[in-house]
Amino acid sequence: METFPKTFVAKPEDAGKRLDQFLVSQIADTSRARVQQLINQGKVLVNDDAAKASLHLRGGERISILGDVKVPPLRAIAEELPLDIVYEDDDLAVVNKAAGMMVHAGAGATDDERNRGTLVNALMYRFGQLSGVGGDLRPGIVHRLDKATSGLIVVAKNDETHRRLAAQFARRVVKKTYIALVHGWMKQDRGTISSSISRDPVRRTRMTTKRSGGREAITHYTSQQRIDSKYGKFTLLEVRIDTGRTHQIRVHLASLRHPIAGDNLYGAPREMIAKNENPISLPRNFLHATALQLQHPRSGMTLSFARPLPKELLEFLQKIGTR
Repeated sequence: METFPKTFVAKPEDAGKRLDQFLVSQIADTSRARVQQLINQGKVLVNDDAAKASLHLRGGERISILGDVKVPPLRAIAEELPLDIVYEDDDLAVVNKAAGMMVHAGAGATDDERNRGTLVNALMYRFGQLSGVGGDLRPGIVHRLDKATSGLIVVAKNDETHRRLAAQFARRVVKKTYIALVHGWMKQDRGTISSSISRDPVRRTRMTTKRSGGREAITHYTSQQRIDSKYGKFTLLEVRIDTGRTHQIRVHLASLRHPIAGDNLYGAPREMIAKNENPISLPRNFLHATALQLQHPRSGMTLSFARPLPKELLEFLQKIGTR
């Protein structure tokens, strides 16, 4: 936990530097935007006086940081957006999420930036009331899909449903099935990957299986089709997961050196090239949550849902010359 105030003294060699540039160089793991927020909120004094970020230092100034940035709590906002509702009752809804839509805004989002166009916003507009267990930023959200992944997701409309669904996920009662297209031919037609997953210490947007002490993750895959195309070899997989870690399927398959097509973050090529053909690309991950099975939290009845591959993924399969 950081302690305040923090005090720095500008050295003669700092003469000419802007105040915000100087502070970025002095504070570990900070950004210029955060420093500018501190200055704008009056949290930075130069020789006991308020100053602007653009102030050019002369050397010898005493610069004090009085506290951290105050960020107003972020709340999801209702937005009228298209939704593919697969099932709905008084307790829950099942939605077929499109690729490109974030499930909810990130913790660092703002009202006019990443807090727009999310699934949560669309759900709030459509249903009005959702469970509050996940907080103001994630109402109704029991589990997630990555932004570039499409498919089925269940949403809780009230707190009791949320808690009961969360318990089903914890007990691995919920069954989730995905379709993925990976580069290369899998060595085995079926298998289980059980490597633990943790945050990549260098590239913080990635997860990794190469560190010890990560969270347990279990992925089962079955080959549906091996494809030998002019753009290279691919394997179409059915994937089932027992756990739901961040990027689980993506990082597990990439750990076998079979990244998901379109998943540039985990090593898939941005373009696929064939002789005498124009390069082709996939602007999303070839990963689709095709089936979902759960027990209704009120009645106990088994509910099963399925949705086929979306149009853009079927078209990509046609481009590489397969059904």
